[in-house]
Formats: sequence, C-alpha cells, structure tokens
Amino acid sequence: MQKTVNIDDQQLKNLMFHTHSENESEAINKAIQAYLQQAKQQQDLLALRGQVDIADNWQVLRIGNQ
Repeated sequence: MQKTVNIDDQQLKNLMFHTHSENESEAINKAIQAYLQQAKQQQDLLALRGQVDIADNWQVLRIGNQ
C-alpha cells in the first residue's frame, strides 16, 4: 500500500542507519514493527500488575553481601 507522508530527511537517514536498511520503505517498516512489538510488550507487562509478589528485602540482601 502506498502512502504519502512528510518525514524529516535527517531523521529518515538516521532511521535507515540505525535499522541497517537499504531503502526508506524498509526502514519505516522496521521502525513500525519495532514500535508495535514494544507496545505489545508494554501491554503484556502492565497486564501482570498486581499478579507478581516481589519481596522488598534489598536491605537484608545488601547486608548479607558485605
């Protein structure tokens, strides 16, 4: 599907560099995929809220390691 978007040239070059992409479309598709994956991970992590019991004993552990 073709879409017309306005993207800053320097940001697009930077995106291509960091995604190791050979063309602009590939870079944008990789960025979208990474964003959606990160959003899903964040959603999954938030779904665990209240389900994990974490012991707040860092002070005891610190004393034990000295």
